[in-house]
Amino acid sequence: MAGRVRDRDRDRFSTATRLRLLGEQTAERVYRSQTRRQARRSRLTGRAALLALVLCTLVVALAYPIRQYVSQRGEIADLQRQQQEAQRRVDRLRDEKARWQDDSYAEQRIRDRLHLVMPGETGYIARDPDAAKRTRSEQGAAGRPWYSNVWDGVDKADRPDN
Repeated sequence: MAGRVRDRDRDRFSTATRLRLLGEQTAERVYRSQTRRQARRSRLTGRAALLALVLCTLVVALAYPIRQYVSQRGEIADLQRQQQEAQRRVDRLRDEKARWQDDSYAEQRIRDRLHLVMPGETGYIARDPDAAKRTRSEQGAAGRPWYSNVWDGVDKADRPDN
């Protein structure tokens, strides 16, 4: 047993063994440094960098025209909506104009607005019971007959404080 330990110790300290161990250690260090260098090395190749540059250039070049396109599409949609509203208003006004061409409709509206009666008819005006409590200015010009508004104008013209 003592002989084996001596052989091992002798092998351990022999020049060939030392050189072999030194070579293995050096090879490990070189291999480790190469793998570290490869690990540290960027994965960005020249082609990938060029592709990234081209994509960034395209994004920058197309950003403004795309923004203009989107805003113009929004304006077009707004204008189309306004055009539809205007068309509905024109249609409504045409219908109203056609109704006013009818003599019976015109006569009915004139009677309602001006409280006119035909010869031989008796005109009645229904009064609001709460109207006596409100003053004429609180009632508003639109809610009263036209002749009341005319008379109010005459009354106001006669007052010296106006």
